[in-house]
Amino acid sequence: MRTQSYLAHALVPVTAIVAPVTIVQTAFCREYLSVSQAQSALFPGAQFTQQSIKLGSDQLKEIKQLSGVRQRDKSPQVWRADRGGLAGWFIVDDVIGKHEYITYGAAISPQGKVIGVEVLVYRETHGDEILQESWRRNFKGKDLGDKFALDQDIPNISGATLSCRNVTDGVKRLLALHKVALR
Repeated sequence: MRTQSYLAHALVPVTAIVAPVTIVQTAFCREYLSVSQAQSALFPGAQFTQQSIKLGSDQLKEIKQLSGVRQRDKSPQVWRADRGGLAGWFIVDDVIGKHEYITYGAAISPQGKVIGVEVLVYRETHGDEILQESWRRNFKGKDLGDKFALDQDIPNISGATLSCRNVTDGVKRLLALHKVALR
């Protein structure tokens, strides 16, 4: 009897110690726009043709040299937008936020200027202020010659610094991709 009583009391603290360790945080993921919705928002009335782009090692090096950021994907998701001729390019990309990826789309003119940026999927639990149109519109008209300095060219958002920095770096990288592979 004494053994049973001891075991019953001994298991209670062990359970209390193990239980918090096994709690798993559920992932946060919210899709805001599909690819086709973002395309329509940035290129109204355009027809889209997905392009098969395979970047070589020299192109990857040039993109990094131009943007300061490594292009991870050798086969980026690119669509040509046509409205009675080339209207521009729509590129889907992923950048890391603080812990999770942010999927966004950028529209780039034939001349290499940003037409607009849309967030497609946001997986972080914080920093979703980058979804605000007032922040994203700061990219409009930017080209590869712009500095893309956070808090100078593109405003930083307190609480979303990593998301702001990485999307900003990503957009500059996509402009370099445009110059290297789409002109």
